[in-house]
Parts: sequence; C-alpha cells; structure tokens
Amino acid sequence: MNLRNQQLIPSFQRQCSRVVIRRASNYQQELAGLILEALDIYQLPVRGRTVLLKANLVGLDPLGVLNTHPAVLAATREAFLRLGASEVLVGDGPAMDRDTFAILESVKLKEFTGPVAGFFRDLNLDDVNRVPLPTRASRLKELYLPRTVLGVDFLVSVAKLKTHHWAGVTLSLKNMFGIVPGACYGWPKNVLHWAGIDNSILDINAVARPDFAIIDGIVGMEGNGPIQGSPKQAGVLIFGDDPVAVDATACRVMGLRPEKVPYLASAGTLLGNLEMPKIQQLGETIEEVKMKFSVMKEFARLVA
Repeated sequence: MNLRNQQLIPSFQRQCSRVVIRRASNYQQELAGLILEALDIYQLPVRGRTVLLKANLVGLDPLGVLNTHPAVLAATREAFLRLGASEVLVGDGPAMDRDTFAILESVKLKEFTGPVAGFFRDLNLDDVNRVPLPTRASRLKELYLPRTVLGVDFLVSVAKLKTHHWAGVTLSLKNMFGIVPGACYGWPKNVLHWAGIDNSILDINAVARPDFAIIDGIVGMEGNGPIQGSPKQAGVLIFGDDPVAVDATACRVMGLRPEKVPYLASAGTLLGNLEMPKIQQLGETIEEVKMKFSVMKEFARLVA
C-alpha cells in the first residue's frame, strides 16, 4: 500500500491526480469491460500480485442500496484478474451487523461470483497486528489492523456513493472504517466514534491509504444515509489512484462542496488532492453527470 513505507506528502509537493468518471446506467449491463477500460488508464502494478477489494457492506440489503453492489464487486474482481493479479480478495468488517456472511447472503454475492469462501475475508474476525499511527488527528496512538489488509500488495476501496448523517458523505476514505476489526473494537466500533469520526478517518487512511478507489454510484443514497436514506439513481462509476481526489470528485457529482466536509478538507492537506486545479478529470465531465443529492439540514452548508 502507498503509505506503509512512505511519508505523507504535503499538498504543495503533489502532482495532479487523475480521476475517471464513467456512465453506467444499471447493474445488468456488462461492467467488467467498462471497469477494465478505466483501470487501463492507470497502468496499475498488479500483475502477479495480491489485490484486496475493500467493499462497503453495511447490513442486510436485498435491494442493493446500502452496500457496494455485488455486480460491481464481481466485475471489479474480474477486471483485476484480467490485469494479471495472482489473487483478488474481497473483504470488509461491517460495523452494525456481526454476521458478515448473512450480509453476503442478503446481497446474493455468490450469484455474481460463485462460492465466496475461497476469496472473501471477514475483516472483523481476521488475525491482527498492532500498527502505530503516523498521525495524531484523533486521540488514538495505534490500531490493531487485519493481517489480510496489511499483507496484500494492492488495496482498493470499493465504496458506495452515499450521504452520511454524521460525516456528511461516506465515500472511499470513510469506507476504510471497515478495516478496523469488530473483534478488537466492538460493534459498532464505538472507539472510533469516541475518538471523533472525522479524525479517525484521517488516522486510518494515514496508516492504510488505499492504492486505488472505485465508487459505485450507479445507485447511490441521499438524505439520511448511510442506512436510512433514499435511493438515488446517479448512473456513474468513479475511479482514481488518489482517494481524496476521487471523493472530492464524487462530492461534486453529488452537487456538494468537498471543502466543506471536515475530514475531506483535512485530507486534502496531507493525503491527496482536493482542489479542482489539482485534479485532471477523464471520461465524463462533472457537469455532464452532476445532480443534486439531498442532505440532512445539519449539512446544508455542503450544498454547492
């Protein structure tokens, strides 16, 4: 992963980031080729390497609105295998529900991928290593993290395009909450909430920043997300090797201002590029796919 053995890079030293937006009208269309085409732009170093797709699995979700859709997970897994990855795992550590495999049954992942036992990892129950935090955004000084996450060669956050009733939005950076194991921190991982959600997001991503981010915005969620909001047909997939730039672009697609999201504003100083002049947009333009996502009144300041 990018930051396990590298120092955090200040914003003024970073090169421009590239973010790809692709239209995808539904989950029934052929997604693997579309995703592979987007990945090819980046020439990702995954041949012969192990990849982990960190899904966003929140709870029982037969309609495919809360969680990263299984069609996207299956297509992304296939795309990375076509790129030559030796193994492509899928994993998450849901915060709300202890029975991760019940969530997988509810979303019918095996109908898209076949048997999941060989490649799925329940990060809540994984063996862990103690990892000191390189930052002090929260009061946490260390985290116990799954060995699966720490041991793979390439980490991908495959998030959902959603609003969030505490953080404003939940995208690729917030998705990394799911690598913190419930077996160590409980359900719904209140240690992170007590330490401050915004600051915990920064610390987690400082120690385990994704090498790549993909956001499933074919159907997103607006309003009282990430669980009780309303489905929002956005019809996009968003890709990039800078998760901050990907999340900033996703906010702009949602009609929201990323600089008004506290954890994204802070992430833009240390973890990636937030400002539009530092992000090269490829594929569709933001204006071509932009739509207005409703937010709770507490987050009215986010609306562009």
